[in-house]
Amino acid sequence: MAKMSSSIQRNRIRSIDMMRGLVMLIMLIDHVRERFFLHLQVSDPMDIDTTSPSLFFTRLAAHYCAPTFVFLTGLSAWLYANPMVSANKAKPTRNVREFLIKRGLFILFLEVTFITFSWGASFQTLYLQVMWAIGISMIALAVLSYLPRTLLLILGLLIVFGHNALTPISYVPHETGYTLWTMLHDRGYILQSAALNIKVSYPVLPWIGVILLGYACGPLYSQQLDKARRGRWLLGLFAVSLSLFFLLRGLNIYGETLPWELQQSAITTLMSLLNLTKYPPSLAFLLFTLAGMFLLLFAFERVKDTQFAFLDTFGSVPMFFYILHLYVLLVMYGIAFFIWGANKGKYVGVDHIWQIWLIAAGLSLVLYFPVKWFSAYKSKHHAPWLKYL
Repeated sequence: MAKMSSSIQRNRIRSIDMMRGLVMLIMLIDHVRERFFLHLQVSDPMDIDTTSPSLFFTRLAAHYCAPTFVFLTGLSAWLYANPMVSANKAKPTRNVREFLIKRGLFILFLEVTFITFSWGASFQTLYLQVMWAIGISMIALAVLSYLPRTLLLILGLLIVFGHNALTPISYVPHETGYTLWTMLHDRGYILQSAALNIKVSYPVLPWIGVILLGYACGPLYSQQLDKARRGRWLLGLFAVSLSLFFLLRGLNIYGETLPWELQQSAITTLMSLLNLTKYPPSLAFLLFTLAGMFLLLFAFERVKDTQFAFLDTFGSVPMFFYILHLYVLLVMYGIAFFIWGANKGKYVGVDHIWQIWLIAAGLSLVLYFPVKWFSAYKSKHHAPWLKYL
């Protein structure tokens, strides 16, 4: 990212980094849960009859991660193509398509190599997860970026609001169209064999819509829009998204395959209302999570430089933190299994969800130091490979 030319510009970028940093730490909690609470694994949507409120809301918090990652990837692509410079300087041009294709392919490479290995210490099953969705979405944005921004906005809205209407379409394995549709809309295995399995965990069509919306919203952070006007836009987007969520979800009109119902208690009724489909992300899922992101982007731009600086640090090198924490968790799980063995069926784990939060808090403190070091190193050096992290 080009060096900012004013305090407003620094706050602008800093608020985005803080948003990334926050969802990185939330993601850390969820991945600790995936390691040490796997004996109580949850589905998406979750089974509220068997999922405790503490586990439900811990998982619900993680729902904010992927939409924020993908939306801000699109927004950052617009910032790359339109670098913020001082008013008396000409705006340089940048090849955003080359930028997106190179980084998209690099992310796909990481997904099927380092990230896949970090989850199971093997390559027998390739799980195409969030990095797959981001990589494919970046390449799709590269292909479409020549279109006018207004058309990209319309296309993004059509995908995000319309893909739930495609839910009745389905294919069975070995049927023509199954592989493509599984990658676009229905999660599942696209290859199963004794040597290799490939499972699409993140169907990409809705995420392409989200990255297009992020790119179309890039001018919110342009030189011409001051903090006050941007704040009104962010609050407006928050209000519209949340209102549409409560309208469509509250009345069970559209946008979620699993209707909510009144339960025996207020907490389980709330759980039913917020029990949203992530794979692929339903319209209700995206409205709810993006609404929270807009509100937090508004709030983070209004905090002092010294407040939440640790979030800024984590958000400044997200790829480095992502890979680092996965391998730290892999090593931790191996050590725990060696010491305690399979104390939860075939897994090693802890007894309570508060222990997951405690482990994640401790890890965030430990990982802060290498992340801070790498962030400082990256800011002082300009080697091409650093741009990919």
